[in-house]
Amino acid sequence: MITAHARAAFNPEGPFKLTTIERRELQPHDVLIEIKYAGICHSDIHTARGEWGPVNYPLVPGHEIAGIVARVGSEVTKYAVGDRVGVGCMVDSCGECVNCHNGEEQYCLDGMTGTYGATDRYGQYTQGGYSTHIVVTEDFVVRIPDGIELDAAAPLLCAGITTYSPLRHWGAAPGKKVAIVGLGGLGHMAVKLAHAMGAEVTVLSQSLKKKEDGLRLGADHYYATSDPETFKKLAGSFDLIVNTVSATIDISAFLSLLTLDGTMVNVGAPAEPLSVNVFSLIGHRRSFAGSMIGGIRETQEMLDFCAEHSIAPEIEVISTNQIDEAWERVLASDVRYRFVIDISTMENE
Repeated sequence: MITAHARAAFNPEGPFKLTTIERRELQPHDVLIEIKYAGICHSDIHTARGEWGPVNYPLVPGHEIAGIVARVGSEVTKYAVGDRVGVGCMVDSCGECVNCHNGEEQYCLDGMTGTYGATDRYGQYTQGGYSTHIVVTEDFVVRIPDGIELDAAAPLLCAGITTYSPLRHWGAAPGKKVAIVGLGGLGHMAVKLAHAMGAEVTVLSQSLKKKEDGLRLGADHYYATSDPETFKKLAGSFDLIVNTVSATIDISAFLSLLTLDGTMVNVGAPAEPLSVNVFSLIGHRRSFAGSMIGGIRETQEMLDFCAEHSIAPEIEVISTNQIDEAWERVLASDVRYRFVIDISTMENE
């Protein structure tokens, strides 16, 4: 077994504590990654606090991982020691079902293996990126292009692909009007990506306090949803709406902003159920959909797209002893726009 240092949650209330965890010894197709940076995702908080189901503690969250290959298994062909690589929200899947064969491992019919909080094929409980090292089979590792700094690359492995996938799937492109609900960790990436794809981009946020940022990031328009006039003015306007917020909103009100055959896609995942008035859908043949992350092939495509278009998240780099404070700031929407943990700071604790 390989010993790694980590920061773990030992109960739903925290705080994080320094600990050690065991990684499996390399199998023939495994890659040992020395983690340099790990992004903080709202999903980390939902999971560690038991809001999405029971948790086996201690839990090491983190599924936005960027690092360097430290060692490879005897049959690894895709990576070599020293390569710049990333790991996202999953570390394995069955590899046999139709979805896996189609490059949609995130929708594996047997259930993909999450980077943390899951049981892998070896019977081990997976632990995530708030740690110094991780072992992952080479098929679930992606290459980080040289044009992207490692600290900025980390959030792309979740926030980037979570927004890139629905934008690509539902055809964000020149001539399309796309609205992004929320300008947070996910939303700010959605704005950058949709703009780079050539769509006309509108941000729909509770207030106008981030308007200057939204326009700087690539939005063409910015509206406050707290103003009732917004929903009247924009009725029937958008081909695609991507909802990035992890809170309960009035879905039917937002559906009214879609054109004929328009689609609203939820990528934010609130703990509470969302209700929909069916008449908001049938009146204009609208669709309400959901999207998770992307498959490995699409994740690599996203990274290459970001490198080509010089797209990177807006980040604030923190040390490992600032995780608790950062989580509270995420919950207070006090980050612009993604926290990234410098894992090297764990050595000084």
